[in-house]
Amino acid sequence: MRPFPRSEHLELLPYIGKWLLIASTVALMAGSASAFFLVALDHATGWRESHRWIVWLLPLAGFGVGWIYLRLGKAVDGGNNLIIDQIHDPNKVVPLRMAPLVLGATVVSHLFGASVGREGTAVQMGGALADQLTRVLRIRREDRRILLMAGMSAGFASVFGTPLAGAVFGLEVLAIGRMRYDALFPCAVAGILADRVCLAWGAHHTHYAMGAVVPVGLGSVSAVVAAGIVFGLAGMLFATATHRLGALVRRAIGYAPLRPAVGGLVVAVAAWALDAWQYLGLGILGIEQSFRQPVAPWDFLGKFGFTVVSLGTGFKGGEVTPLFYIGATLGNALAPLLHLPFPLLAGIGFVAVFAGAANTPIATTVMAMELFGAEIGPLAAIGCITAYLCSGHTGIYHAQRMGQGKHRRHRDAVPEGLRIAELAQYRRRKDDPADKAGPSGEDAAP
Repeated sequence: MRPFPRSEHLELLPYIGKWLLIASTVALMAGSASAFFLVALDHATGWRESHRWIVWLLPLAGFGVGWIYLRLGKAVDGGNNLIIDQIHDPNKVVPLRMAPLVLGATVVSHLFGASVGREGTAVQMGGALADQLTRVLRIRREDRRILLMAGMSAGFASVFGTPLAGAVFGLEVLAIGRMRYDALFPCAVAGILADRVCLAWGAHHTHYAMGAVVPVGLGSVSAVVAAGIVFGLAGMLFATATHRLGALVRRAIGYAPLRPAVGGLVVAVAAWALDAWQYLGLGILGIEQSFRQPVAPWDFLGKFGFTVVSLGTGFKGGEVTPLFYIGATLGNALAPLLHLPFPLLAGIGFVAVFAGAANTPIATTVMAMELFGAEIGPLAAIGCITAYLCSGHTGIYHAQRMGQGKHRRHRDAVPEGLRIAELAQYRRRKDDPADKAGPSGEDAAP
């Protein structure tokens, strides 16, 4: 007796064919956009590094970006959180202008010296471009969710050169403790092909020298668990500090363009006064250095502070590459204390701090193997999962939903589908039913 009716096998063929064509189209658009973005970013970074004086124009650049978003970008200012919200509750197509706005704003931020990343830009471009197919192909509500997830996967995969991690990221980032396997095929196709498209345009990605990986044993596992706890706390503190500073700035400065202007002034003065030019932009050179030699044990704090100020005051870009910097340099500093090679712990920190901050332990484990080789997989998995568990129910993406709580006491206490931005308010109401106030500024999503 056949395990499945014959008609079920036949129904899979049009499904596979449909999503192969759609995901390939998404990959072509997102991969091309990422390639253009990476080339523009390289030029902007190179020009800034050879003309350091330009950082004094960062307040003006911040004001300009804030003014443009105030006039033209209110509908897309939610960024990654807007994409995630649309996947959970599709109601209207993401405006196409999200792509050029975030692309231009991010390149400007890097050109003048803001400490921001690039994943947010790539994911937003991928999601916005993919969603334009909704009208063209008259895609249904359920299929639109999958389309947006494929766009996120394509953007992430192509900007970092990690096709499988990108595919998993689009599935895992939506909810804590839940993954949607109905989008697995489209996300995998979009992530893999978008990476190839980006490379075909001549864009390149940074390669890191990992060196030898220590054997898996009781000593190495214990050391990585200890480091993972620190990495998870670092990711939690980063997410919390960024959101709280953002809420504070929104309350203190009513006119939106002034927020990045003030943040730009703080970053410029700090870079000049502390001679801290290495913390501007992506910080790729600092990450590379953490794999080659010991770095200053406080290096991660510098990038932490510059990035929190840049993102918290409204500069556009992303959090992930600064988190790579924080994790790699923190791992480098912990290595001698835990008797591990500093390239190994820098590599695990690279992905584990991001795993804790984004609640994506599987995607980051796969990313570690794609970037550093398959041998690091077991120890990277331990580090990423430990960081994920120890980062609490916080995250850099406030639109993430609660799926299954990380700890037993949260699994029944928190309703599934709650945005993590609403978690603090929910706990207050549960403790005090008389509390009917709306979410406070620090709990509201940016």
